[in-house]
Amino acid sequence: MNDKNRLDPLSLESIFLSFFGVGHIPFAPGTFGSLATVPFLYLYGSTGAPTLFLIPFILITFVISCFITNIVQKRLGVEDPSWIVIDEVLGMLICFLFIQNHHILDYAILFGLFRFFDIVKIWPANYVDKNIKNGIGTILDDVISGLYAGLLYFAVSKFILN
Repeated sequence: MNDKNRLDPLSLESIFLSFFGVGHIPFAPGTFGSLATVPFLYLYGSTGAPTLFLIPFILITFVISCFITNIVQKRLGVEDPSWIVIDEVLGMLICFLFIQNHHILDYAILFGLFRFFDIVKIWPANYVDKNIKNGIGTILDDVISGLYAGLLYFAVSKFILN
């Protein structure tokens, strides 16, 4: 890759898409991107604010992420580069909408479930991952994984553990 195809790691696009540089960790960037979201979620949860208040933030972040990811992928000539972890951040935010208890164990369970669904990519996440080769596809498969993880967590915590 020549210099014109590289993205400056200090550019606003890189800082945003890599979640403040976390995506540039040389191994398991998706895992670290997901994990880096947990402290922010825990702090938000400790305020007592309803998780539904995050929905406008999630929607705005989704739209911006799709747009910027599409531009960067076209500019660099790549599809779904591993350093883009804003999709994992969005997936974790979506999981968090389903949280029942603000206990560290609940955050760990959500993290584990999200990583599982993000890696396994069951339908329609696998379809999106393989067939939608633009910014929306890069982001949407993790949104779907976040929904699956959140719904499974919610079902188990609400209907099985209660």
